[in-house]
Amino acid sequence: MKEKVQVFGRFLSGMVMPNIGAFIAWGLITALFIETGWFPNETFAKLVTPMSSMLLPLLIAYTGGEVVAGKRGGVIGAIATMGVIVGSDIPMFIGAMIVGPLSAWILKKFDQAIERHTPAGFEMLVNNFSLGIIGAILALLAMKGITPLVNGLNEAMRAGVGFFVDHSLLPLTSVFIEPAKVLFLNNAINHGILSPMGIQQVEEVGKSIFFLLEANPGPGLGVLLAYCIAGKGSAKSSAPGAVIIHFFGGIHEIYFPYILMNPLLILSTIAGGASGIFLFNLFGVGLTAPASPGSILAILMMAERHSYLGLVVGVVVSAAVSLLISLPILKFMGKDTSLEEAQQKKDAMKQASKGMDSGVAKADVKEDGLEETAGKYVEENGKAEKIRKIAFACDAGMGSSAMGATVLKKKLAAAGLQGIEVIHTPVSSIPKDVQIVVTHQELGERAAHSNPNAELVLITNFLAAPEYEILVEDLKRRAAQ
Repeated sequence: MKEKVQVFGRFLSGMVMPNIGAFIAWGLITALFIETGWFPNETFAKLVTPMSSMLLPLLIAYTGGEVVAGKRGGVIGAIATMGVIVGSDIPMFIGAMIVGPLSAWILKKFDQAIERHTPAGFEMLVNNFSLGIIGAILALLAMKGITPLVNGLNEAMRAGVGFFVDHSLLPLTSVFIEPAKVLFLNNAINHGILSPMGIQQVEEVGKSIFFLLEANPGPGLGVLLAYCIAGKGSAKSSAPGAVIIHFFGGIHEIYFPYILMNPLLILSTIAGGASGIFLFNLFGVGLTAPASPGSILAILMMAERHSYLGLVVGVVVSAAVSLLISLPILKFMGKDTSLEEAQQKKDAMKQASKGMDSGVAKADVKEDGLEETAGKYVEENGKAEKIRKIAFACDAGMGSSAMGATVLKKKLAAAGLQGIEVIHTPVSSIPKDVQIVVTHQELGERAAHSNPNAELVLITNFLAAPEYEILVEDLKRRAAQ
């Protein structure tokens, strides 16, 4: 069930994240030139509404359609989404997330049905006219059918959010958001749910608190600082580096393994998140666009001009609350577990990552704490395959995977290993020429489905995984053959 939720969430966020640059551009223009911005300019402010109502939904629709059916899927997704854009007076982000992939799926099924019946030499004619005709029909249907549905969903969400706001209950959203983040649903929540709501609010009042509900780095910072003070073993030694990467780099996934080592710490992040949201709401602060990644630097850049004080106070207090609750949990209720032992425990529980297709490394747990087979890979005909390409995969392919790739590149260079390309990629679209995939154990199943022929290395900490050393030694052995 969790796997299905993660896949669905990843699909939603996958439509938004490649277009984050466009959202930031729109947010900067909004922050600078609207009536309440830093440099009010009536002419430049004319860009705000067309970008939010047309450009951003079309980009989302194209991206979602492209995932389903390539460039043809992207084109028909954009065409059909024009129906919901024109048919509504609110930004149609949810409509784009529905119509874009759905239209591409319909076109894909049509292409499969007529593939063998198209006369030779007529392929281009059939492809162009089928896309145009189906796209036109779907745009009309979307305008009359999907638009009322999305408007209804929007009103329902508005009413639900309004209830929390009107009754000063918005901090309670942390009860749902913080646990979901640790299950690697952070991008889905932020970009699939909160961002569309936030953008609509920006259109109305020039800022939105919704961009802060998930992106606040304070709760995670408090947990990592607690490990710096009261942690044990490699968890304590790696925590200071994780603090920098999390708080300034905005890669929140870095602290998830620290929560998984001691699940009681989720109470710390819930309390920290709730206190931060309370202060954000009290000070009336908000951002003008999604802060991605969730770095304090990105948050300050996207802040509405009157929001800086409240933002800083909210982040600091949320970190302090999280820290104060985490310390006694680690000191008195924690177990004598290390990061490696937490990995062992998780691997033992995650049997689904075992028994995958040949070419996928098995994770046999040993009592000494390290997985003896974690860096040992399938060999064919008694000779190990020479490795040319390694991929680090995470949910979006932009945060923790990029960090892990950088760490491994440095280790390969120090070991004198040349000619090995190390990339970072979304777990859903691992290139077929990748020979080894390194990913978090929570994403192991998805990585195996994405590239079943690649050798799989499962880790719990992209920053300081003991498997890196094992992997480097194995690569040296292969290079010597």
